Amino acid sequence: MTQLAKYVKEMRKQFGLTQVDLSQKSGVGLRFVRELEQGKETLRLDKVNQVLALFGAVMTPGKISES
Repeated sequence: MTQLAKYVKEMRKQFGLTQVDLSQKSGVGLRFVRELEQGKETLRLDKVNQVLALFGAVMTPGKISES
């Protein structure tokens, strides 16, 4: 699971939302929410940001950390 997937799932639970609630409130499909929480690698960034906006967050470019 990706960091993004973990974040969305944790925030959704903190806000007391089901996946259906999250999809309805953010304006994206239920399938998109499920794929996002499962860590799908290819997702539309505009839709990701629609979901993150509910939590006061946004996906932005960042440097890749060297491990």
